[in-house]
Amino acid sequence: MAIRRARAVWEGNVERGQGIVFLGGDKVQMPYNFAARFDDGAGSNPEELIGGAHAGCFSMALAKGLGDAGHTPLKIETTARVHLDRSADGFAISRIELETEAEVPGIDDETFQHLAHGAKESCPVSKVLSAAGITLSAKLLGGQRA
Repeated sequence: MAIRRARAVWEGNVERGQGIVFLGGDKVQMPYNFAARFDDGAGSNPEELIGGAHAGCFSMALAKGLGDAGHTPLKIETTARVHLDRSADGFAISRIELETEAEVPGIDDETFQHLAHGAKESCPVSKVLSAAGITLSAKLLGGQRA
């Protein structure tokens, strides 16, 4: 099985320090810091990276489910909103909202919804993040015409 690797380097204290997350064998570098995580500062943060991974995984799982059902998607676009909330014992990711729009010719909305929710359950990243409540809003574009 595949083993994927990411690495992070952090320098300084938590409020004023800064870090870099390295992805893809160091091909992609994402700076991150306190302000980007807890305010509107420049840079990325772990929750955005989780959201990107989840949106990407879900989109691929939906493409597979659609393909297996005989429906080739033209486009799937998914947004993940990862909620980082303060709790009694610190911070926690409380929920993730997946929102997807897919252009899939020749499919009815009921079938699309069934496959989209199945993809949410079968996506490996959804499985690992299941401790956070995951919701899905799925919109079909260009489906079956009446």
